[in-house]
Amino acid sequence: MKKLKKPKPIKFIRKQFTRNKDKLVASQFKEALETLPKITNETVNDHREEILSTARKYIYPLQHSKHKVVIISSSIFSVALLAFFIYCGLSLYKYQNYSSFIYGVSQVVPFPVAKAGPNYVAYENYLFELKHYIHYYQTQQKIDFKSVEGQQQLSNFRKQALQMVVDQSYIKELAKKNNVKVTTTDVNNEITLLKQQNLLGDNNQVLDNVLAQYWGWTLGDFKRELASQILAQKVVASLDTSTNQKANQALSAINSGADFATIAKSYSEDNTTSSNGGQFPFTIAPGNKDLSPQALNEIFKLKPGQVSGIINIGSGLEIIKVISIDNNQITAAHILFNYKSINTYLDPLKKSQKPNYYISVR
Repeated sequence: MKKLKKPKPIKFIRKQFTRNKDKLVASQFKEALETLPKITNETVNDHREEILSTARKYIYPLQHSKHKVVIISSSIFSVALLAFFIYCGLSLYKYQNYSSFIYGVSQVVPFPVAKAGPNYVAYENYLFELKHYIHYYQTQQKIDFKSVEGQQQLSNFRKQALQMVVDQSYIKELAKKNNVKVTTTDVNNEITLLKQQNLLGDNNQVLDNVLAQYWGWTLGDFKRELASQILAQKVVASLDTSTNQKANQALSAINSGADFATIAKSYSEDNTTSSNGGQFPFTIAPGNKDLSPQALNEIFKLKPGQVSGIINIGSGLEIIKVISIDNNQITAAHILFNYKSINTYLDPLKKSQKPNYYISVR
């Protein structure tokens, strides 16, 4: 009788199983490695191109949509801009609208209202002058500009404002040719002088209120208007050499011992006082509004018998003598030299460089 084989130990079986399994895994891994594609620069490029080509199906339509959006948006903006300019053009040049909106537009967009020689005149300048006229007469004089009389007065205002801004353009041209300038200091000094004589109220708040109430102006608007006036005065003072010479001759004669009253009779252009040796028919107190601010500022610096220098009062030149002072009341005499009209210098310029108006003021 055969002996039965003794069963192999569990450890041996496990060892055999593990060995066979490792051989199988190694064989499968080897086969897998042999079947894997080789990675080269070419295969990487091909794979990248395959992925990108798939993505392009989604990217290109998106880019195309963006392009359409840009075109549509640009078209809408262009049409809106064109409509805006057409509206503003009709409002300014056909209907001559002066509403706050249109005025605000003219402050941003330099629409011209005229051409003075080689220079364009901004529509905003014209509306600036026109609007403060309208504000004053509507609020202070209670004029109804919708009435027949109001419409006629408005037409006159339009003509004045248009002529004023055209003249200002020519004045600026003359100032440039003659190197005449107005500085911030010039304007501030003028305001200070007016305040000292209480001609602009006793504080800034009062001044702001008066400007807003009467003219619809800010302090900046007032300074702008004042700068234009000072520039015109400076241009005339620079060009009117004969008046300057005449004043210098008179002062030189007085300083040499000539009688003030006699010189006044010979030189003064104030017909109401020249025959009386230049003496004012009234006494002068602080804040007197019969004298210019510049003359009033100088007269209280003098003692009885003293004569001032040549005072530029804007519209001309003046020499003042204090005769007596009684309880802050001054008796004085003056010699006045009027500057030539600004039109003396503007008219030849207008003739050689004729203005061209873009609106017809009726």
